[in-house]
This record gives sequence, C-alpha cells and structure tokens, in this order.
Amino acid sequence: MCPWNSFAETTGEAAFIPRAGLDGPALIEWMGMTQEEFSRRFKNSPIKRTKRRGLLRNVAIALGNWGSAEAVPALVGGLNDAEPLVRGHAAWALGRIGSDAAREALRARLAVEDDAWVVSEITSSLES
Repeated sequence: MCPWNSFAETTGEAAFIPRAGLDGPALIEWMGMTQEEFSRRFKNSPIKRTKRRGLLRNVAIALGNWGSAEAVPALVGGLNDAEPLVRGHAAWALGRIGSDAAREALRARLAVEDDAWVVSEITSSLES
C-alpha cells in the first residue's frame, strides 16, 4: 500500500465504489472465465486493459500464493487454456501447491504441451 493512501478519506463518488461482485471475487471461479464472460463482466472497466490472459495470470499467481488444495481443479483447468501465459502460471501455481493431484496434472500436461516456456514452467514445478 502506498504510504500516502493512509491519509486518504473514503469518497462517496460513485465511480470509485466497487461494482457488485467485484469487491471480493471468488478467484477459483475466475480461473475458468471465458473470453465472453471476461468481456461482459469488465465492460467499461479498466481491468479490460489487462486482457483476459493478464487477469488469469494474476489469478493463477494469487491461487498459487494461497497454496490451498481447493484451487487445484481450477488451476488444472488453467493448464488447458488456449493462452500459454495462463498455462505457464497455472503450472507455477500447481507447483507451489505441490499436492499429489497437482503433480499428476503437471505430468499429464507435460506429455502434450508444445510451448517451450510452459514446458519449462511445468518442469520447474515438478522439480521443486
């Protein structure tokens, strides 16, 4: 948090009030967000600038840092995303969780992955 923000006062300005459903998102659900859902949910929002792949990359990082086995099924879905950026960060997150199910999913994806960077992330995750 920026130190200057500690002096900030809450505003009543409508543009700064969190939109319904965006002030405490269920990241597990977000990991499976399609392009259409992303476009609809974030229409007229600055989040759209990150693009879906950027948002899901951040979601994967957050889930990996959380480290809960609850996130494994969502991250396994991320291993099959069309975007290498999402697949690679899902692999990293699964490596951080390190459960048997996470490692099994990583080994299965390694057998079919064709992106060199994603293969590197999977390999690193399996070695850690």
